Amino acid sequence: MDYIIYIVLAVLGVIFFVAQGFTKRRTRDRKSRKFMEDYKREDRSKSNDQG
Repeated sequence: MDYIIYIVLAVLGVIFFVAQGFTKRRTRDRKSRKFMEDYKREDRSKSNDQG
């Protein structure tokens, strides 16, 4: 029963490091611009002419 606090802290630490890994991967993907490969930019001059 004396080790419950250490077990809880270990589980929280593992969850923290797993979350950090997912965050770093997402940031790296965002920096690589993979998520915007298929993005088609809207022509703003057409929408401004309709006024």
